[in-house]
Amino acid sequence: MSAVEQRQAEPSPSSNSSSSFEVVEADTANKYEAVVPHWFYCKVIDSRERWIPFSRQDSAKLEEAHNSRKDDEQLVVPTEGGRYDVHLKKRLRCAMYWEEEVSEVRRCTWFYKGDKDNKYIPYSESFSEELEETYMIAITLDEWKKKLESPTREIIILHNPKLMVHYHPVTTSDDWGSTPTEQGRPRTVKRGAENISADIPVGEPLQIDHLVFVVHGIGPACDIRFRSIVQCVNDFRTVSLSMLQAHFKKAQEQQQIGRVEFLPVNWHSPLHSTGVDVDLERITLPSINRLRHFINDTILDVFFYNSSTYCQTIVDTVASEMNRLYRLFLQRNPDFKGGASIAGHSLGKEFSPGYRGSQMGAFEQGDIGGVKEILKTLELSEYYGVFAKERMDTQALALCTEKDLKDMGIPLGPRMKILHYVRTKEETQSKDAPRPESGSSPQLGSSSMNDGGKRQYLDVGLGQVSANYPQLIYKPDIFFAFGSPIGMFLTVRGVKRIDPNYSLPTCKGFFNIFHPFDPVAYRIEPMIVPDLEFEPMLLPHHKGRKRMHLELREGLTRMGMDLKNNLLGSLRIAWQSFTRSPMLAVEAAATQNEAEASLEKQTVHSDVKPEEPAATEKEDTAPIHVGMLNGGHRIDYVLQEKPIESFNEYLFALQGHLCYWESEDTVLLILKEIYQIQGITLDQPLQ
Repeated sequence: MSAVEQRQAEPSPSSNSSSSFEVVEADTANKYEAVVPHWFYCKVIDSRERWIPFSRQDSAKLEEAHNSRKDDEQLVVPTEGGRYDVHLKKRLRCAMYWEEEVSEVRRCTWFYKGDKDNKYIPYSESFSEELEETYMIAITLDEWKKKLESPTREIIILHNPKLMVHYHPVTTSDDWGSTPTEQGRPRTVKRGAENISADIPVGEPLQIDHLVFVVHGIGPACDIRFRSIVQCVNDFRTVSLSMLQAHFKKAQEQQQIGRVEFLPVNWHSPLHSTGVDVDLERITLPSINRLRHFINDTILDVFFYNSSTYCQTIVDTVASEMNRLYRLFLQRNPDFKGGASIAGHSLGKEFSPGYRGSQMGAFEQGDIGGVKEILKTLELSEYYGVFAKERMDTQALALCTEKDLKDMGIPLGPRMKILHYVRTKEETQSKDAPRPESGSSPQLGSSSMNDGGKRQYLDVGLGQVSANYPQLIYKPDIFFAFGSPIGMFLTVRGVKRIDPNYSLPTCKGFFNIFHPFDPVAYRIEPMIVPDLEFEPMLLPHHKGRKRMHLELREGLTRMGMDLKNNLLGSLRIAWQSFTRSPMLAVEAAATQNEAEASLEKQTVHSDVKPEEPAATEKEDTAPIHVGMLNGGHRIDYVLQEKPIESFNEYLFALQGHLCYWESEDTVLLILKEIYQIQGITLDQPLQ
């Protein structure tokens, strides 16, 4: 007898145990339709396992691969915009651009409600097949109240198509041993992902128009919920997709655009994996343990950056990680033709973007034979095979950091010889090159050009040590800074003014974006135009117009200034009349008429009184020239605070520094500037 026949032969549960679940059943048998599977992956969130659905697009790809190539042991399916690969046979989901624990993947058809948070949990694939087989027999023969036992000895009863329940295993003991019963609080069972009210996204556009690297600030946590840079950038990417649909709908419908990819750059973990954490642990006091560990993890990064030992480690890590991500991205997206930009939060952008491709000089580009000659000169010819295998020419050699050579398996001694040779060649070339004019502005990344042409920090203010900036293998289009202290770092290092003609050598755009209550943010424009006082550009709300409470505040301020001006004018006239000597009636009437005319004139022109506070809208009527750092356009952009934030700016100061990841206004500015390069504008200009 088969398993299905055995289950059919089992007696149905007693009427007492199922009477509360009785419903009116149809007179005719229902027609069976196969369940539509959906693919999920398991992720631990807040110490709990959560089953998250793949997008409909990714689930369809996984299902197609599952049905067409079941026997392929090495089948890998890219998902989530290519950021994750799913190893179909192993049922594992792996991150491709950053380190992350692998996730279990499951082809799901049947679900039951969890006992803690009411989230639906999928049954195993094998038991789901058993449930589906039982369901098919029940609905075909119209014979219900089917009872099954799961591998964990839990009991599932199918009362009818709309009522199926799951019981926790409650054991009862008798002379024959322990047996599970259907006692206990029942949990709902659902068939098909469409019946569990899961939020299943449609999917991301396949076409990638632009790549943005996002560099985090100090510490491992990036927002007030102590989330990692990966989680925050995931939110940022999700917001960007919704902004594209809301504000670039016409371009999407005409298939002019796809999407912008955002990839996180993590430098905190490599820095703290150098062994310094162990050294700090030995000298950390035992009191206020949590606070001291928080300081070791976060604030200490600022001191690291000003340390001769770790400053170079930070800039090397950021540059090499960006280059690694860029190479991997091109490898996974060979048809990508777009540009790349950089976004940095807080301290995560004290990096001066550059491009060494046009500065090779002594290293002829594409000359693989040159590498062989260099190694021969250094008596390191035995390593030529390693460089040839990696297709390293002289250009690539000039871009190599010590970490790159170490990853290639080059020992410490040869690494030092190679790096010294490259550095010497560069310095020789720089000495032969024309020196910068005296008084030329320093690099924005707090650096200046010394006589040898090497970038080094100005030895003023904080006494910042010198650092050699590794170069990027691509030219960034735009540099976006969120809540940035760049202005403060420049000032304390002795830089009082930025030359209006200065611009980043290979990056034409620079935007300094900040929340008005962000305690870490500083402006840049006053360092370019120090003699002129003006407000930063107010970022428009993503839904158009200014926030209502800001308009109300400005209206009340304007009305108050009008009342003040009128009152002062009336008091002035009254005082003049009181202190003036008696005069003829005709003269008095003439004086009164003059006074009334003067008062009327003051009333008419009260809007342009110098006492009125400067409003952001004035910047639109009177353009302000802030140099070439952003191609002649404005640099400082301030977000509009929310109504609740305006009640107490001190209370929301920390939130102000960590608000950028979910800020629609910030994301929309980034998308607007990126697509403007391609000649694509918003559907409707924001007011």
